[in-house]
Amino acid sequence: MATDLTDAEAIVLGIADESDMIHVRQAIRQVAQRAGLGLVDQTKIITAGSELARNILVHATGSRGTVRVERVRERGRQGVRVTFLDKGPGIPDVERALADGYSTTRSLGLGLPGARRLSDEMTITSAAGTGTTVVIVKWTR
Repeated sequence: MATDLTDAEAIVLGIADESDMIHVRQAIRQVAQRAGLGLVDQTKIITAGSELARNILVHATGSRGTVRVERVRERGRQGVRVTFLDKGPGIPDVERALADGYSTTRSLGLGLPGARRLSDEMTITSAAGTGTTVVIVKWTR
């Protein structure tokens, strides 16, 4: 993992097993601090990112995925954008997957909707058989 991030750089990590979760959280924390997010907002984006990385481990079995963490600037504000990409089975019904309580793995079904609530922006691009890309953003206040 990069230890000194400049504005033009991003941290890109593979997600292949449980040990990668630590590196994902560390990368998000590092970039969030550099972007000037407060402790509460850092915690929110780290928690959302952890959930999305875990989804790759659980749902994209065999293919796993990557995460890209970067500092962004837009309209006079700074933030963190985290992009999760996998080549797994995809999400056949994104709207349904974003509903509290919906789960395909007998979990509580709070992962995607929780990540959406913890982020300022979230986009999901997915289709059955093609994989999934989830992008979350947290802006400074």
